[in-house]
Amino acid sequence: MNEHADPAAAYGRSWYAATMLPVEPRPPLAVDLDVDVAVIGGGLAGLTAAREVARRGWSVALLEAGRLAGSASGRNTGFVLPGFAADADKIVARVGFEHAKDLWALSQAGLDYVRDTIAAEGADGIDPEAGWLYVSKVDDSDELFRTIGLLGDLGCEVEGWPTERVRAFLRSERYFGAIHFLRAFTIHPLNYALKLAAAAERDGARIFETTPALSIDPTGVRKRVTTPAARLRAAHVVLAGNVELKGLLPRVAATLVPITTYVIVTAPIERDRLTAAVGYRGAVSDTDLADNHYRIVGGDRLMWSGRATVWPRNPRRYRAALTSDIAKTYPQLGRVAVDYAWNGTLGNTVHRMPQIGELGPGVWLASGFGGHGLDTTAMAGNIVARAIVEGDETWRKFTPFELVWAGGVFGRTAAQLRVWIKRLTDGAAERRAQARAVAQRSASEPPTQSPAADAAASGSIVPPDARVDEAEHAAPRQQDSEPSHQGAGD
Repeated sequence: MNEHADPAAAYGRSWYAATMLPVEPRPPLAVDLDVDVAVIGGGLAGLTAAREVARRGWSVALLEAGRLAGSASGRNTGFVLPGFAADADKIVARVGFEHAKDLWALSQAGLDYVRDTIAAEGADGIDPEAGWLYVSKVDDSDELFRTIGLLGDLGCEVEGWPTERVRAFLRSERYFGAIHFLRAFTIHPLNYALKLAAAAERDGARIFETTPALSIDPTGVRKRVTTPAARLRAAHVVLAGNVELKGLLPRVAATLVPITTYVIVTAPIERDRLTAAVGYRGAVSDTDLADNHYRIVGGDRLMWSGRATVWPRNPRRYRAALTSDIAKTYPQLGRVAVDYAWNGTLGNTVHRMPQIGELGPGVWLASGFGGHGLDTTAMAGNIVARAIVEGDETWRKFTPFELVWAGGVFGRTAAQLRVWIKRLTDGAAERRAQARAVAQRSASEPPTQSPAADAAASGSIVPPDARVDEAEHAAPRQQDSEPSHQGAGD
């Protein structure tokens, strides 16, 4: 079936495709065209770059092989987060504190760009929700505090949540402390991309769908891009693709490990029951892996992603595994029904940082966004647009994170093994944490025998007033062993 007639053919049978804004498909490129800038790739990074080039008065044409945001940009969980996939301490160790702080500021600027665009274009259909909770499944407050301190020093607005507060919002015994990212938020990424495309066109960008770039000649002052029906000539070419660049520039694509994640959206759940379990409306992550990233969508459904693989598989195979993850985390929800299941393939770099910069004279790259929030796509699009039009050299901040060969098939296999090993070690750590929690609760509980029975057993006599005092001391210990209950918030 033609993907223009059936959105599911382009976007998968996703909740996003079912709730996308009405939009007319763009035509393919049919005649030769000469522009200042050619953008290859109609995901969020490419759309941002095209819009920002057009806003600066330069002519720009964007080529998308399928439908806009038909790949990772329109299939992810919609988290807009500050920072990067690489751990903050590793970035600091590699480039130094001040450099790392600059990178964090750029990430925050990307987040602000998404927020400002939504404010300007309208939030209907995008439905932003504030906040991200990064939750720990082990009780290691020292490590949590160290991370919070470093993030705060880098300029990230975060706060630490103790176990009691986490469990007041997320009623799961699996969870301990958390880092709350106050300025993060979630969106409907497909509808955001469609509004971003409309804004780019109003600013003068020309967008062509179902127009794959078959080849590129990067030499000379005017670069030439060949498509099935026409050629595009431009002074600058922006490669804003993912692993889909394999056919065009295989050496660039070989620097990415393709990671496919699987996403489900449940059937509607009775709202009181859902919010009693998940009282937090923003984004939630409880692992560094691609497992267990989730949020409430549509008011009464749970979106849940995880189960990463390095070779894409049928998403129906992961429905049971993902619903089991939900049941394990929130047994009070029971076995939930699933209305939507789909997958999306991301491009992950070896150093877990995005690839942004100039490959050669007039040839630019904005790629490697796997594992990051959507803010990095906006950040990259802006950085490249400023570099082309204004000669800005902010992109050089990313030169320490060069293109690194990802190892081909062996790299994929190693990545899959790392996922499995990390899942096993994290599971073992969680079980140890749960065992310690059970032991601590048992130690804090009062004796099950009554004071009178204890006295009889020991042959001693306990005065009545002493028994009252003992009961009064036991009550606070029982109360302290249970998490406090607070009202749910955003």
